[in-house]
Amino acid sequence: MNAQLPLTAQIPSPSSPPFSNTKPSITDFTITIPGSKVDSIKNSSNNDSDSYDETSLPRWSTPEFRFYTLIFILVVPLMVWIPIRLSSPSHPNYWKFEHRLSEGWFGYKVDNSDAQYRTFRSNLIPLLGLSSIYLITSYIFSKIVSPSTPQQRIKFIAYFSGLMIILLHGISSIKIISILSLNYHISKLPIIKSAGIVKKFWPALIIIGNMGILFMNEKNDGYKFGELHAALGTLDSWSGLLPRWHISFNITMMRMVSFSLDYLWREQDQNSSQEVPTEYRQRVKISLPEEDYGFTNYLAYCLYPPLYIAGPIMTFNDFLWQIRNPTTISTKSKVSYGIRFMFSYLSMESVLHTMYVVAIKDTKAWEGDSPAEMSMIGFWNLVVVWLKLLIPWRFFRLWALLDGMDPPENMIRCVANNYSTLGFWRSWHRSYNLWVVRYIYIPVGGSRNVILATGLVFTFVALWHDLSFKLLAWGWLISLFILPELIARKTFSAKKYGQNWWYRHLCAIGGVINVLLMMSANLVGFVLGLDGMKVLLIELTFTYSGWLFMIFASCCLFIAVQVMFEYREEEKRKGIDRRC
Repeated sequence: MNAQLPLTAQIPSPSSPPFSNTKPSITDFTITIPGSKVDSIKNSSNNDSDSYDETSLPRWSTPEFRFYTLIFILVVPLMVWIPIRLSSPSHPNYWKFEHRLSEGWFGYKVDNSDAQYRTFRSNLIPLLGLSSIYLITSYIFSKIVSPSTPQQRIKFIAYFSGLMIILLHGISSIKIISILSLNYHISKLPIIKSAGIVKKFWPALIIIGNMGILFMNEKNDGYKFGELHAALGTLDSWSGLLPRWHISFNITMMRMVSFSLDYLWREQDQNSSQEVPTEYRQRVKISLPEEDYGFTNYLAYCLYPPLYIAGPIMTFNDFLWQIRNPTTISTKSKVSYGIRFMFSYLSMESVLHTMYVVAIKDTKAWEGDSPAEMSMIGFWNLVVVWLKLLIPWRFFRLWALLDGMDPPENMIRCVANNYSTLGFWRSWHRSYNLWVVRYIYIPVGGSRNVILATGLVFTFVALWHDLSFKLLAWGWLISLFILPELIARKTFSAKKYGQNWWYRHLCAIGGVINVLLMMSANLVGFVLGLDGMKVLLIELTFTYSGWLFMIFASCCLFIAVQVMFEYREEEKRKGIDRRC
């Protein structure tokens, strides 16, 4: 089994030098994260991977994997055909969800019913216009109007950001600036510099206070001026292109916390500004001079246009170090990333035009469907969730890369290429995971207090996403489902049992259990909810066809996990360890 690194491990920035091995490989389908060379990992003090074997031979041509290939050829098309058939106008349940479909490309209907992705899809052209205006203006300013110095770049970002939030949120931009200013001045209170109980618990107070702001934003629906006084009601009509500013404010909230804690920990950092960091982990940990924690830098960071709406999330230290010492991003890397974005976007369009699983899920149009059909509705909904997050994140990250800023990649692996719960959360919304590790997981004990730290992390993650019981249940389920993997790693370590022929197959069984648990938790949190999941579980566990399908699906997952193992071994043979 491919052992994973601890939850506290962080992957270096994509601005690191590329891998020396440029020969095309199957592993190129997964996005490259430079800095994940096996040599550098083996020499790292954070490495606990005891399964690396330079002499491991490929299994792709063995009878075992040829059989697996045959199963893939038979089963994967079936997994695609089932949701397409359920989406056909000839299906008995079609009339229940037809009203949620829209006119699409080439005469096809399109399932554009997911509100979150519909917002991005319908605003793609304006976003392309905004990004183009920003990039052109930034280039003109840096090359023609003003010398390209860190101070001038920061001022340009701050001024453009101010204009942008007025365009996006109208009069509500006053509310955003007010909240940012309040957090800034609280972070600068002299009391936090004095040692004592206040300083010890200040990180918790900052996080809880900012979570409280999110709660108040949601409860008061963004604070309508008309509720303060009837005469002020006319101000609410000037709401900008994105009137509901508080919906996406949770990303800004994380930047506010990052600034506050990076500034707090600067007081404890004896190595402040002693060196100029060039690698991601150094940029995050090494503090800046006192004067760099000023209000203009803070505003430019919190409102940085390419990342303002949806991320990826950068820490304050990382952002300012890249302003002071810009990273080198090759044209080839930018073009390659743009091609990946387009491929992801077209993949999503193909799914939405042929599989109406979101509309089926929303209308609960699964009456009479078999356990296999219901499972495929759930599975492809998870794929849609993955794509609807991947595509905006890659768009905004591409915008940042074109601007010379190198934020972390949010999605490393395909959602269907995960067998480890810990590995899954390292590859899914990676910048968020890195933020949580730095500001919550490590401060509360990390691997020394893994149960409490993990519980607090996923409680925060659930409440941050949505103040609802459904997401809270999801967070607790994830925390609970991590425990079996942690126990299994301690009990059946690769160092102790890895040479036994049965070890890989035992790990694959564990991977199947992990996949089923992860899918269950995410179906509850993001797709079916508790009621829909209850219906699916009844179909799977209380019917003869359900038991047959579970046996068949588990066998298929066993094969899939074996292929995932070998895929990661192939990465290691190529000198790559993506740590997830």
